[in-house]
Amino acid sequence: MRSITFPTAVMPRCSEKQHSTGLPTSRRSSSASPSLFDQDPEKGGLPGHLENGNSLTQKEPPAEEPNWPTEWRAWTTLAACFFLMFNSWGIVNAYGTFASYYKDVLLPGTNALYFNLFGATDCFMVLILSGVVGRLLDAGYYKQLIGTGAFFVTLGFMLLSIANGNGEWNDGNIALIEVTHGIVAGLGMACFFVSSSQIAATWFQRRKSLAIGIVASGASISGLVYPIMLRFLTTSVGFNNAVRCVAGLIGATALFSYFFARPNPKHMYRKPESWQDHRVWVDFEAFQYKPFCWFTASIAFLFLGFYPVFFNLEEWAASRGFGYKDGILPTAQPGEHRPLTAGLATYYMLAIMNAMSTFGRIGAAYLSDHYGAVLVHTVVTGVCSLLVLILWTLTPNFDISMVFIAFFGVFSGSVIGLPPASMAYILGKEPHRQAKLGQWTGMMYTAAGIPSLIGPIVAGALISKYNTYLTVQLWSGACLALSTVCMAVTYYHKRKEHPAAASFSEAEQADSSDEQEDGLRIGRTASTGNVSSRTVSSGASTVQSPRRQAPGEDEEQRKAQSDDDDEIKQVKTDEENSKA
Repeated sequence: MRSITFPTAVMPRCSEKQHSTGLPTSRRSSSASPSLFDQDPEKGGLPGHLENGNSLTQKEPPAEEPNWPTEWRAWTTLAACFFLMFNSWGIVNAYGTFASYYKDVLLPGTNALYFNLFGATDCFMVLILSGVVGRLLDAGYYKQLIGTGAFFVTLGFMLLSIANGNGEWNDGNIALIEVTHGIVAGLGMACFFVSSSQIAATWFQRRKSLAIGIVASGASISGLVYPIMLRFLTTSVGFNNAVRCVAGLIGATALFSYFFARPNPKHMYRKPESWQDHRVWVDFEAFQYKPFCWFTASIAFLFLGFYPVFFNLEEWAASRGFGYKDGILPTAQPGEHRPLTAGLATYYMLAIMNAMSTFGRIGAAYLSDHYGAVLVHTVVTGVCSLLVLILWTLTPNFDISMVFIAFFGVFSGSVIGLPPASMAYILGKEPHRQAKLGQWTGMMYTAAGIPSLIGPIVAGALISKYNTYLTVQLWSGACLALSTVCMAVTYYHKRKEHPAAASFSEAEQADSSDEQEDGLRIGRTASTGNVSSRTVSSGASTVQSPRRQAPGEDEEQRKAQSDDDDEIKQVKTDEENSKA
């Protein structure tokens, strides 16, 4: 006789208050902190409370989600979140066109370091405040965040339009551009950035990565719209009026987001008992979880080298003669105006790169729902590093430069759009873990804040010192390669958690097949704690695997256990009588 015991789903006899972590307890990866994955809302005898003095609020019990939401509110929220990304990271993507105008008109002869500094400040503000914004989102303050963001982004660009005199030759002021474009507008972008992906994600449980990808495509479309809009309006109405038009578009789309961006009513909120507790803002247990630590390191390396490509693309193309500005060859000597007969306006190059990233953002998001966000993220980041280190550095002519722009645009869209989806993958699907998505995503981006400021500044300093864009190409490629390595390690640690579950599944299928072949009789499921077991008996004896008793097992569970034991004994007796 043989007996087999293996885990099964918790059966109806379980108390309604039982909550499963969703990971096989006996084979949980040793790399994960046990307390991290045992943070049940019911732990500690007070339903609705989490660690660190936080309370968890869920308006309705979680239910099976359809593939696509059926409520109209989900789709208006998706559109509203699209515009939040449009007016946050999209403006960062469009910065290269602003930088080109600053360099050529407002601040001629200024060190290239400053032009990288303005864009880097935007990145820094968006990322360094992401931890605060993410925690406020987890507490349900989305309305206040969107309103604050709309005010500051619009204000920043309105102030930029009056900070540089008439907006003509040598009228620029370095300090005022840094304050208005970098700090004030950057503060508003920070309120939009994390909000955009996390609010949309609450509606699309089955297609979360794809929804986040659609939202992220807002940055690509913005990177297409704003450069072309700014260039054409600057030519017709002047730089200052062009910036005011940009501010008007930002204000109008932000107003739409304010009224229509709403989280799913079923989404859990975590409101702290006291905001003064430092544990409210930083979840220290996240740093005990290896996948989170490695992925955060990968994002830090990513931002060291990613945006120098966008910030310096126009100037690189002009210096190599692959693109032109206002129909004049940039490499001509002062007073020597040689019209360029081949190539493309440099701002179109940046717009094309941003437009191509739309396909990468949505395509990678779709693949992430099928193959896992971290795996897809690792692959596309590796491809980006190769494109920069090989194709960009060896570009010989205009045609190859456009090949680089197109391919890097596609894969860079995947790279920059996937971090929130990858963090959702790292957290898992359980509602009480997903309730931390805003905070963990914010912590990840906050850790990347300093690198995002340092990276473009280092790139600008390298250009100024060595007078070649090869330094930027090598710097960006190396940083992306390091990011790829860290992502691969993240995938390795996360993967270690899943084979255990897979091995259980395979064992269950094999044993189920044996049951059918041998006519085994199966005792009813007895659920104890977070692990349930069932006993399969055949022959003259039965061996039942040890059960882990839950500390608060109620009388109903004890009765169910007793009934199952009686039935097992009866099965054994029947088999012995049958043999006799």
